[in-house]
Amino acid sequence: MSNTSARIWKAAINFFKYAALCLAGFMVLFPLVTILFTALKTNDEYTTTTVMTMPQNWFYFGNFISAWQRARLGLAFVNSALILVFVLSLSVLFSSMLAFVLNRFKFPGNALIRNLFLFAALIPGVAMQVTVYQIMYSLGLINSLAGYIILMLGTDVISIYIFLQFFVNLPVSLDESAIIDGCTYFGVYFKILFPLLQPAIVTCMILKGVGTYNEYYMANLYLQDKNRLQVVATSLYTFTGPMGSQYNYICAGVIMTIIPALLIFILCQKQIYAGLANGAVKG
Repeated sequence: MSNTSARIWKAAINFFKYAALCLAGFMVLFPLVTILFTALKTNDEYTTTTVMTMPQNWFYFGNFISAWQRARLGLAFVNSALILVFVLSLSVLFSSMLAFVLNRFKFPGNALIRNLFLFAALIPGVAMQVTVYQIMYSLGLINSLAGYIILMLGTDVISIYIFLQFFVNLPVSLDESAIIDGCTYFGVYFKILFPLLQPAIVTCMILKGVGTYNEYYMANLYLQDKNRLQVVATSLYTFTGPMGSQYNYICAGVIMTIIPALLIFILCQKQIYAGLANGAVKG
């Protein structure tokens, strides 16, 4: 009887486990399916059918062509790619160097700096936008890709803490061995430690990249010239207005903007969890 009860209990647990997974999968896939259906419908289909009605022609790409042309998605992708290259490279460099200094060097104010970074991460970004906008305006950085890149670099506290936690797992004996061999602190960082940071680098690049790629509020506020400084996050708002939104074009644009981020994530997800630093020092 006990064995039968155990099997029933195990079967019930498995049922609820797979039911929860199916429910979670449905919640994730349902919006994507409705977006795909809407993107493949003509204007007449969109106005006369529901979101769950399948399109009559699965190879209708008129909405994608119109969305690409009217929303200037080509320009938006170029500007977003340019922003991502500078933001990700400089963010990784500055954050990892700062984490290296805070972790490897003990000096007065070290703990204070860490606490200030934590305090800054707790403050909502919207609460500081009036002051930040005044500073950006005084420096002439409004309507400037360079100013927007600097702005995005100044909000990267999470990457600093990711690198700090990763440096804790890198033994100090690596530094000491390199210094004994005549290496400088810059050499220790660039030649010894930085190559071992690849999992943390990829993690920070994905987190920062997704946040920068999807950032709408600051992009819309500081990149006001939409004819020249259009980015992916602001381009799809071309199809919104006081008379309503054209969701068939919006959904087509959403699909096109999702594809690059999805491909990059698929290519890099294994490296996030790779323990490249394991076994760097063998006892």
